[in-house]
Amino acid sequence: MAGRQGQRVSSARICFLVGSLAISGGTYVIVQHAAHLRRSGYEVTLAVQEPFDRQTLAWHDELGAMRCLPLHEARAMPFDLVIATWWKTAFELHGFEAGQYAYFVQSIESRFYPRAEQPLRALVDATYTFDLAYVTEATWIQSRLEKDFGHRAALVRNGIRKDVYRHDGACVEARPRPGTAPRVLIEGHFGVPFKNTALGLRLAKEAGLRDLWVLTGSPVRWLPGVRRVFSRVPMFTTPAIYRSCDILVKLSTVEGMFGPPLEMFHCGGTSVVFDVSGHDEYIVDGVNAAVVRSGDMDAVVTSLRELAERPDRLAQLKQGALETARQWQSWEESSSAFRSWVDGVLGASTPTDRQVLADMTAQAYEAYGQAERERQAANRAIVRRHRLSGLAARLPPSCVAAVKQFEAIREVLHGARRVN
Repeated sequence: MAGRQGQRVSSARICFLVGSLAISGGTYVIVQHAAHLRRSGYEVTLAVQEPFDRQTLAWHDELGAMRCLPLHEARAMPFDLVIATWWKTAFELHGFEAGQYAYFVQSIESRFYPRAEQPLRALVDATYTFDLAYVTEATWIQSRLEKDFGHRAALVRNGIRKDVYRHDGACVEARPRPGTAPRVLIEGHFGVPFKNTALGLRLAKEAGLRDLWVLTGSPVRWLPGVRRVFSRVPMFTTPAIYRSCDILVKLSTVEGMFGPPLEMFHCGGTSVVFDVSGHDEYIVDGVNAAVVRSGDMDAVVTSLRELAERPDRLAQLKQGALETARQWQSWEESSSAFRSWVDGVLGASTPTDRQVLADMTAQAYEAYGQAERERQAANRAIVRRHRLSGLAARLPPSCVAAVKQFEAIREVLHGARRVN
């Protein structure tokens, strides 16, 4: 396919604007698509907002081969296509010289913030008013972008590394024998309210389960009542952890199309999840997992007890999960579809007006500033919290890790029995 001025699309210069290269599900998806484009002959750059080093990149086997630059360095380079990948990066688009601009939307990200922070939520939603080419990973996001913001986004569902996430392979420990108490893995960050990781752990204990493991991207070494904690592990380590456990507990209340249950399915286990937006892309209650109404803690406990007391039910869901895994697309298939979308954007005849992006960015921040000043004036406690957050951001990494360890323990021991 030929691009503008007869250029071959496969040699086009593509830049992904990324918030952070630290381990996370959203970054994982971006890296998979970017790596496929690089292998297909595109010149790919990851322009990153947060500082990073070699250790930051070690969790994913493709990152070492990628061109990763701080945002300010990448801004000096021309590109054929620049793709924002989360809301803060959308406000950076106007600073880049490019033939085309686009937005990869992995969730409606205003939902990540409390309802009390209406000015911030409005600022995030302002990015979805930008006149860009849109692509997303889940049907519900595609529907919201069209219904609420008037955009027809392309849909490219996430794939999975079939070479990594498999039913057979090494384990950290052998799974418990059928008919004995199942081993439960709780996955997610601590200190992120909508992840509800500590809540999942507490509900598993309430259900009477004792062989509990935790997989987290938070710097946590020990948790009360948890037999094994795995923190910030490389991608290739996670399948052995999944293959050692029977049930994944993932109680997020905000997601795009979350990946851990699908990874668990490929590794021979099942999951207990809330009916969070995006779960229905591949999770079916009673077929491959237990799906509970968000916020129904008693139902989570009941589901876990049933799976512990009924080995036949657990085996049935595991078998259904394996069948879902068998039918699910690989990353090669998913990223090939993403590449087709990229080619279509590159071949578009009407580029986005860079000045319009700059003007809309300025207007969005001006409206946010005014609304936030009014909010803070009405509640001085907000100002004190912001000052404390600013001080915490200047702590050395060792102190930050110690604080996060303490906060995770406090969440587990004293967190409320409710969702965030």
